[in-house]
Amino acid sequence: MEDHPVSRWRPPRVSFLLSPALTPVVFSPRRQTVTASVGNVAVGSAHPVVVQSMTNTDTADPAATAAQVIALARAGSQLVRVTVNNDEAAAAVPELARRVADAGVDVPIIGDFHYNGHLLLAKYPETARALAKYRINPGNVGGKRRDENFRTIVQIAVDNDKPVRIGVNWGSLDQDLLTEMMDANAASTTPRTAKDVYIEAMLESALRSAALAEETGLRHDQIIISCKISQVQDLVDAYRRLAARCDYPLHLGLTEAGLGMKGIVASTAALSLLLAEGIGDTIRVSLTPKPGGDRSEEVFVAQQILQSLELRSFMPQVTSCPGCGRTTSTYFQKLAENIQEYLREQMPRWRAAHPGVEEMKVAVMGCVVNGPGESKHANIGISLPGTFEEPKAPVYVDGALLKTLKGDHIVEEFLVILNHYVQRTYPAA
Repeated sequence: MEDHPVSRWRPPRVSFLLSPALTPVVFSPRRQTVTASVGNVAVGSAHPVVVQSMTNTDTADPAATAAQVIALARAGSQLVRVTVNNDEAAAAVPELARRVADAGVDVPIIGDFHYNGHLLLAKYPETARALAKYRINPGNVGGKRRDENFRTIVQIAVDNDKPVRIGVNWGSLDQDLLTEMMDANAASTTPRTAKDVYIEAMLESALRSAALAEETGLRHDQIIISCKISQVQDLVDAYRRLAARCDYPLHLGLTEAGLGMKGIVASTAALSLLLAEGIGDTIRVSLTPKPGGDRSEEVFVAQQILQSLELRSFMPQVTSCPGCGRTTSTYFQKLAENIQEYLREQMPRWRAAHPGVEEMKVAVMGCVVNGPGESKHANIGISLPGTFEEPKAPVYVDGALLKTLKGDHIVEEFLVILNHYVQRTYPAA
């Protein structure tokens, strides 16, 4: 199975050098951390990197929020966070948790608290029990009574045996701590840049809060830390420093990543750099959705980042060419899209019935230049005819030519071959 704790990890790998002046890219082993348990999900270095997401529904509407939690979980989110920002939201959490469980979905639900978490968790004990983890932002737990309010939340976590994520955010940093560190820096004979002090203040806020949580009674292995920033290089800098200073599991995410391509590319760049260095135990891709857009997109992007880095496998990967003047027909483009959609639709059933199918590689190529070669490298591949090429499509299975398809039913015939391959190659356990 793809989720075996250690089987997906490989020894350090070095890329080819394009020039003697270039430094080789090394994929490091995972940074060693303690293991935190969030509901039924283990988070830490001995376990696969966990994908998580967050709802954007009004939590006070338990039906809508439960529906989105279920959709995100079925898309592959192993942890789902919900906003708990007022009495109505807090009161709704137990019902939405019941609705999720009644749907047969066993996903840990995390409560996201800002400003008033100490009040809400104390006032709604059933909510405190229903949530699998509490997320606390130490920058906004309450002014001069910050430590007192923080301790209140942590004590409730201790009483309910719940883990906590201490989530420091660039946009809501503890201003008293930042001012203190900026003043000290200004008085230094060798002052650092303001950005450097800002990052150090984030780390100090996270680590001080973790120490306070342990003083209050939370176990060391019940703490996860994040330090989220919206700029790629700053995020990488912050997490490199943080990883060197603690053994808590780290949650990665580029906060406010953005809309569409910008958000996807920026998140991929930031998370890939850190994951390749062995840093990161849970990840979230915080995309701004289009109006009415599918919230599950952030789950698919996170999964693809992990799969592209060969850290985890979630579904069969389709290799397809970009097209050129030899492929003026859109036929192979449509076929690649149809097969990608077909694989995603089949995965909920295949995952249960055909263990290991997520490792399968499929090639859909558009002409004879690279088509046969790529098809041979895949588990199963098809090379469609390019413009003016002979109208036939050879199908390769495990490197050998199986048959050549012709006519108007190439797609249907290829899917039959694909299904037979899955049933034969990935039998039920």
